[in-house]
Amino acid sequence: MVVLAPTLVHAGTLALLNEKIKAMFVPEKQDNDELLATSQTMALFKPTVVDSTTTRGTDQVQDVEKDSLQAVSGPMRVSTEDAYIPTTDTISVYEVKKGDTISDVAKLFGVSVNTIMWANDLKSRTLVKGDTLLILPVTGIKHNVRKGDTIVSISKKYSADEEEVATYNGLALDAALEIGDTVIVPDGEIKIVQAPTPKKSKTTSTVLSRYAKSAPQGFFVRPINGGRRSQGIHGHNGIDLASTPGTPVVAAAEGRVLVARVGGHNGGYGNMIIISHANGIQTVYAHLLDVSVSSGQEVSQGQVIGSLGNTGKSTGPHLHFEVRGAKNPF
Repeated sequence: MVVLAPTLVHAGTLALLNEKIKAMFVPEKQDNDELLATSQTMALFKPTVVDSTTTRGTDQVQDVEKDSLQAVSGPMRVSTEDAYIPTTDTISVYEVKKGDTISDVAKLFGVSVNTIMWANDLKSRTLVKGDTLLILPVTGIKHNVRKGDTIVSISKKYSADEEEVATYNGLALDAALEIGDTVIVPDGEIKIVQAPTPKKSKTTSTVLSRYAKSAPQGFFVRPINGGRRSQGIHGHNGIDLASTPGTPVVAAAEGRVLVARVGGHNGGYGNMIIISHANGIQTVYAHLLDVSVSSGQEVSQGQVIGSLGNTGKSTGPHLHFEVRGAKNPF
């Protein structure tokens, strides 16, 4: 023990001295890494993860992300209601074939199942071979249900018929609506508060821009003799001509009867006739008292096709006359 003690003390002292000398000439490992880091040896950059330690809080970051993910097209919208506008205004007729489902037909024409059910007064989704379906390109408002909304309040908000809204959406008039659900309001109107402009209704300007093409001179004749125009352009390029019930209604131009329907609501048209003409033009005669032509029949200009009435969605005896594919000359 007496011999070994000096040796141990000597070894420890040398080791301590050695470390001190090394420290004088060789930087610590962390400093060495920082000093010697180059584009070849430095760590690759990693994506920055934003958390609560940044200058912007988590909630603020999420709000920014939500805003940036919302696609904006056209004018900025200020509400959750959107206009639902079909890609075409053409009314079609489809004959049901074996194996057809209402979903198949809806996809074929690019409309909703409810559009078909509403326009054809269907109580069931079951289709029967040989039946003909009226395919209306329904326009309206897409409304997101909020707390307290009812079919009645939604209909009133958009100046729509509450029974039509309920029927179109397959709901009872007093049905309880779930917050967040979507309700389509056929022919609904959005009222926008804005600075005063020259008096020109939104509906009229939209319709006129979509029906800029004029039919050839003499293509149309007035669909009733006399009467008065009780309402100007509205809906699908239509006008209302009021007169005595039973007043003869004539074909405004020659063509083929596409639809001749008696009975049923028919999307608000009541007893109705649709005639297909040259140049891709169609005319619609709605709210008729009776119909004197049949589907597929060829008619000449001025031929009596029915009589003026008050059926369907109508507040008094009149003819609702639409022109699709051209200007309404009346």
